[in-house]
Amino acid sequence: MTGSEGGRFADYGRPRRVDGGLKARSTRGAIGRSWWSRRFLEVLESFALGTRLTRGRSYARAGQVLRLDVAPGEVAAVVQGSRAEPYQVRVALPAFPPALWSRIEEQVAGQAFFSARLLAGDLPAELEELFAEAGAPLFPTGVAELRQRCSCPDFAVPCKHLAATFYLLAEAFDADPFELLHWRGRSRAELLDRLRALRGAGGPSTADGSTPTAADAVAGAAAEAAPAIPVAPAGAARALAGLTPAPLAETVDRFWVPPVPLPDRPPTLVTGPDLLLRQLGAPAPAIGGPGLVERLRRAYRQLGR
Repeated sequence: MTGSEGGRFADYGRPRRVDGGLKARSTRGAIGRSWWSRRFLEVLESFALGTRLTRGRSYARAGQVLRLDVAPGEVAAVVQGSRAEPYQVRVALPAFPPALWSRIEEQVAGQAFFSARLLAGDLPAELEELFAEAGAPLFPTGVAELRQRCSCPDFAVPCKHLAATFYLLAEAFDADPFELLHWRGRSRAELLDRLRALRGAGGPSTADGSTPTAADAVAGAAAEAAPAIPVAPAGAARALAGLTPAPLAETVDRFWVPPVPLPDRPPTLVTGPDLLLRQLGAPAPAIGGPGLVERLRRAYRQLGR
């Protein structure tokens, strides 16, 4: 073995220990609690990547990932390996075009179930089917869809640094499901604002494809001879849909009386006690990171009992 070869193989030692890294909450067994994070990892494991993912899982649990950032179409991470300088990791997955997102948003806004779940910070499992029907699978269908890059000298793709990023990314999806949609091209704020506008306007976007504002909704209602019919009436609109309009003079004395019998108990959206944690996402490492979220989640569950 030559000196250069000895120096090269010396680089593949134990990873340097770090403080304050993003450490996986799961200490043994499978990683991923929610259906969307488990689905993401199931897709990756179906690519027959072998022991590479196993080594990456050990890195993720050891806290070797120093930073993880999700942006439309790309995930960037910094992973500490055996060398002094951490490795730069990039995982690219094409974001969906705006036109496709507009179609998805209009379908979601037309179904109260989808809108309520998303506005409550949850990701309904039926959403995956909705994307598939639109010809845009929410999860990658093949390893070739993922453009993976790492600055380490390992020729394997994915290397253990990329694999560690995948596992921490799955736990980021656990903490905030909107990170998955953000990776695909829509941030939480953009998506929820769009859904509120569509639900408030009672229909799809304006003719030029832009998001309708409150002024657009008022102007549109004034221009129509009859009120616009929502795509999918919900709540009071559904209860009042079959009533015949009555002259105002005949209804003044019944103004405070409900036109239809009220239910004994209003329907509620069943959510877990950790809903707020899912909406806020993981805190910064300086105040506890994902580990703090898990501790608070356990506390909320105890209080919820």
